[in-house]
Amino acid sequence: MIRTSRRLADGREILYFDDDRHPVPRDAVDGRDLPAVVPRSQLRFDPLLAEWVVVAAHRQTRTHLPPADRCPLCPSRPGRPTEVPESDYQVVVLENRFPSLATGAAREVAPAVEGNPLAELRPGIGRCEVVSFTSEHDRDFAGLGADRARLVVDVWAERTAELAALPGVAQVFCFENHGEEIGVTLAHPHGQIYAYPFVPPRVERIMASVRRHRDATGGDLFGEVLAAERAGPRVVAANEHWTAFVPAAARWPYEVQLFPARKVPDLPALTGAERDAFVAVYLDVLGRFAHRFDTPMPYIASWNQAPAAGGRDDWWLHLQLFSLRRAPGKLKYLAGSESGMGAFITDTDPEDVAEQLRAVVLP
Repeated sequence: MIRTSRRLADGREILYFDDDRHPVPRDAVDGRDLPAVVPRSQLRFDPLLAEWVVVAAHRQTRTHLPPADRCPLCPSRPGRPTEVPESDYQVVVLENRFPSLATGAAREVAPAVEGNPLAELRPGIGRCEVVSFTSEHDRDFAGLGADRARLVVDVWAERTAELAALPGVAQVFCFENHGEEIGVTLAHPHGQIYAYPFVPPRVERIMASVRRHRDATGGDLFGEVLAAERAGPRVVAANEHWTAFVPAAARWPYEVQLFPARKVPDLPALTGAERDAFVAVYLDVLGRFAHRFDTPMPYIASWNQAPAAGGRDDWWLHLQLFSLRRAPGKLKYLAGSESGMGAFITDTDPEDVAEQLRAVVLP
């Protein structure tokens, strides 16, 4: 993999990643007249839930579903400059113009929110990146092909390692929002990476469960769950290195988790063979999501990696893939119980979902 670092007109970094079998010079210059990015993010602590909330009101003005001929992630053309100065590319990573977290966020903040000394205040330090998987506007991840998908995996790993090393970063989160129903603001095939200055609630809760189970039984909760699911009725696809299964207590109408057979903390720890094997299983499962109904499912693909420091020996890397679609033309809305109480009520049976996905005939 070849990495080329350049700067956009407002000083943000853009990184080109190319297959080393096909080197391409990356020398295009961003000639746009852009104002400097001034992030105003801050962290506010909820003392009742013991969780951090990111306040980033400047994101209200971010680009929202522009037409294809105005897509900011398509390559630049004569007379139509975009976020990507080159006329073509393989995979691109760039700093988000409307970041939730940024290394340049104001560091001088009050110790607490005005009027509530229990609500601690911190600067919104971190980094938010956009990962464009291809220069082709109408392609999606399921249609990238094995070589390009593998390049994306290598990019995720490279960015995870680099961002985790930044001062103050506690967690690196790679994810993809796919489909307008999910809430994407750009239709171009892309994902994002957040470098959080705190460990998010999901990781903290899983870590607590893993440690509690180890203290009570001496066992590895991750390993025991994986072993049980591999032998159970909810496996959707598998190979030597990876297993994709519908979890027994799935929260979402269609949810699949992908676990490597070997315990590793994060993407950089995967071998080349494990990355190839992931691509094979992941593209298979994405194809099943795309063809389960008459129209492709909207989905979120969420990498669960170990924190940047602390607890890494306890963690088992996995990917959570889930969709809000519960039936043709019907979405699962997070209504009163889910949004108000955090208590999920699922509309589908996990065993049935696994059987349905296995039965999908892939083209």
